[in-house]
Amino acid sequence: MEKPNGGNRSAAGAAAETAHISRPADVADSPERVGSGAGERVARFLQRQGAPILLALVVLVASFAFPGFATFDNVASILFQASGLGIIAVGMTLVIISGGIDLSVGSVYALGGVLAAWASRYGVLPAFAVPLAVCGLIGLVQGTFIGRFGMPPFIVTLAGLLGARGLALALTDEGKTVYKVGWNDTFAQLGHGKVFGIYLPVYFMVAVFVVGWIYLQRTKSGQALFAVGGSESASTLMGLPVARIKITSYLICGLLAGLAGALNAAYTISGVPTQGVGWELDAIASVVIGGTLLVGGAGSLIGTLAGVLLLKVILNVINQIGTLNTSVQMVVSGAFLAVVVVVQALLTRAQNLRDG
Repeated sequence: MEKPNGGNRSAAGAAAETAHISRPADVADSPERVGSGAGERVARFLQRQGAPILLALVVLVASFAFPGFATFDNVASILFQASGLGIIAVGMTLVIISGGIDLSVGSVYALGGVLAAWASRYGVLPAFAVPLAVCGLIGLVQGTFIGRFGMPPFIVTLAGLLGARGLALALTDEGKTVYKVGWNDTFAQLGHGKVFGIYLPVYFMVAVFVVGWIYLQRTKSGQALFAVGGSESASTLMGLPVARIKITSYLICGLLAGLAGALNAAYTISGVPTQGVGWELDAIASVVIGGTLLVGGAGSLIGTLAGVLLLKVILNVINQIGTLNTSVQMVVSGAFLAVVVVVQALLTRAQNLRDG
């Protein structure tokens, strides 16, 4: 199977390239075809690189507009605020590329934090092992229902959202019991420690993105993810293990949500069951803003990282202004997401028309 182009290749794009190779020379060299090819390249470039370009522009403007924006401390703060959402967004990217969706990540994130805080009394290893095991199991079960039994991802993960949040509340007696992490524990230092002035969770986020990129670009399973999201029926005919690929994406998503929750517990020195409310929407927004198609088959972790940072930069800019509250950030993020989805739909429609 051919490797996806830059991690953001669609089935339609591959078909278009094949058609172009077999097209007669007089047709391929016509002025109309040349113009169409140039337009298609521009559309694909904007779809892949739009988020990083926009992020660079926003950062550039904010750096000139606000003297405190480009300082080391402020940049480090933005990166730290993006770390938890970034880790979750990696898993969400894999799920969406496969053609699915996961609404449970916010609740699984909260559950991971509660379990990590509870298990931290036994040492740093249990503090990570317990939430990863339980949250990974939740992802595995959801993936099995979706991949093996063909149940709708929306319904399955909505049930997971309610179930994981209910379990987190049950473990804390409706929030009355909050498990604490010792301030001097090694586990707590993983949330509060710094290297070169940057909080350790940021390095966790970078490591997750690097491993995720390698998985998508350098493994057969990662490449197959694009094929499954592009056309499940075609992937089945090609002999790909569609069910296993889908299950794996949900398993990874659950594991990463649990990891993010554990790191949050290490930072907050507690496991609070009400954490992560609405984070599933933030994760989806970050992935879509980054250029990953909601219909599956195309996406980029570099774009996802840019999407996460863009949301956090917008929030930081609003805080820099000082006269606006965080509700404005929600309005701006929602409007921005709507614009991105519309632009994506137009670009995809234009590519399909050219491929047709």
